[in-house]
Amino acid sequence: MEMKSMTLLILYATQTGNALDVAERIAREAERRACTVVISSTDDYDANSLPAEDTVIFVVSTTGQGDTPDSMKVFWRFLLQRNLGSHWLEGIHYAVFGLGDSGYQKYNFVAKKLDKRLSDLGATAVVERGLGDDQHPSGYEAALDPWLSSLWSRLNEIKPHFFPKGPDFLVSNEELIGLPKVQVTYHNVNDMDSRLSTATDFKYLQMQIGRARSMSSGKVPHEKSKPDAFLKMVKNFPLTRASHEKDVRHFEFEFVSQVIKYEIGDVLEVLPSQSPAAVDSFIQRCNLDPESLITVHPREMENRHIDNNVNTLDVPIKLRTFVELTMDVTSASPRRYFFEVMSFFATAEHEKERLQYFASPEGRDDLYQYNQKERRTVVEVLEDFPSVQMPFEWFVQLVPPLKNRAFSISSSPLAHPTQVHLTVDVVSWTTPFKRKRQGLCSTWLASLDPEQSIYIPVWFHKGLLPPPPPSLPLIVIGPGTGCAPFRGFVEERAVQSQCSTIAPTLLFFGCRNENNDFLYRDFWLSHSENDGVLSEAKGGGFYAAFSRDQPQKVYVQHKMQEQSERIWNLLCEGAAIYVAGSSTKMPSDVMVAFEEIISKESGAPRESAVRWLRSLEKAGKYHVEAWS
Repeated sequence: MEMKSMTLLILYATQTGNALDVAERIAREAERRACTVVISSTDDYDANSLPAEDTVIFVVSTTGQGDTPDSMKVFWRFLLQRNLGSHWLEGIHYAVFGLGDSGYQKYNFVAKKLDKRLSDLGATAVVERGLGDDQHPSGYEAALDPWLSSLWSRLNEIKPHFFPKGPDFLVSNEELIGLPKVQVTYHNVNDMDSRLSTATDFKYLQMQIGRARSMSSGKVPHEKSKPDAFLKMVKNFPLTRASHEKDVRHFEFEFVSQVIKYEIGDVLEVLPSQSPAAVDSFIQRCNLDPESLITVHPREMENRHIDNNVNTLDVPIKLRTFVELTMDVTSASPRRYFFEVMSFFATAEHEKERLQYFASPEGRDDLYQYNQKERRTVVEVLEDFPSVQMPFEWFVQLVPPLKNRAFSISSSPLAHPTQVHLTVDVVSWTTPFKRKRQGLCSTWLASLDPEQSIYIPVWFHKGLLPPPPPSLPLIVIGPGTGCAPFRGFVEERAVQSQCSTIAPTLLFFGCRNENNDFLYRDFWLSHSENDGVLSEAKGGGFYAAFSRDQPQKVYVQHKMQEQSERIWNLLCEGAAIYVAGSSTKMPSDVMVAFEEIISKESGAPRESAVRWLRSLEKAGKYHVEAWS
């Protein structure tokens, strides 16, 4: 009989880093109980080894519309093999914790699928799966705290060998904190890379960004460090009326480096620029020299993720450059572990006590009110705890990474071969304590003057809206900024129609007021007339819902009901459905509207309509791109 591992294995699958944070917290708690732990990403683990494990904890996030993270795709495909029988994982114990957003229809879909598949393969659950929800007032930790308590309690009962010092043994946090995961090495000026002196401006920038982000502790292994291209803004104008509460902008960019081929439906990621004053404030508060030349690398070199796109890991970079390109000190709120580590470095007793309380399960809700609800930045938190003096390595590890912001591209490369267009809601809000907050990237983009030559680092990705062939009829629903990708769709079909026949397109748009936030009004209306892509003469149509222009609110689903027969006829002709916009209620309301339309027009029961739409999804003809 094969010997089982006496080590608790934690496997995580992350897209943005949250699942890694949770996995590391579980590992810390296990180590406090004298439990031996191994932690690994699913893309670094051989799934064929699972039967040799004793107990495995899975932490998995759900991305997009119920998709597995990129790092889990190979692992998941392996688990789906039919030749793995129902006894393959017999004797293995497991637990699953999922991270998701209940604003999406397929909430925590990956965790649910994984839990079922492990059970089908014969594994036994230690505890019921835990589902963390971004929408909860306390975030995913509201579910994680009680789930972990149940996990340790149950493991103590069924697997006491994991806890050789007994169920009540706990190492103090002070003993466990140890050293940070990263090491910062300081260099002299002679170590600077000679290639920089001969590089062009954007080549220099590309090398700087690539180096800084490849060294960042917040880097997710599958991400590319170096930007795909640099863009320069050439147009920046508002799409909403100045008096309107929302400020939505149309941005046009031109390539200043090589032109990247993209398709309609693709996504552009932008690396935002942080406020120089805020970056300086952080550096001063931490008593750092901004001109220092540093390299950053993991303390355990064998766990290092090598990025094949960058071979400059050991080339020094200025400390200030590293902070401004990789550490979000100006917009993101730190995680709970940040407060726990701060408590070890607080010299004022009242500060230490408050930080320890914030880091405890009892203080979770108060921490949420203080931190996430107010969106306090790292700089603001440090101002509130002036006695804390932490080594820079801890900041590198714990400050939230500066993340790229993703936007649906709103242009067609056929219509604009050297340009990329975006439709961006400039985010701003007021916190419960009346603090004015602004979205980092959208506010920065809105502040740019096209006359300035600011190089904007960008990455191109496939989105969830594949480009449709011109022969495919389309039913498109895009309220608010959800219309962005469909502007590109219409532009593309307008170009294609000049030399070939295109299939009909029905487009449903929604906003609050016709006079305030009717985005791209002239564009839609011009394509609705004179044999345009959306004209009735071409079998198409454009329908706008203005929710606040009458006593009774009217949304896109109401306009869909009005065009019930036309929608049904296009579906019978093989139309594909594309939906984009806010993830809150709109995608599910639109799905319900389609169910009602199909049931009404076909005379079939509602259950048949639901099955009909499921078959559309499986056939790749129902696409949703939603964001919260």
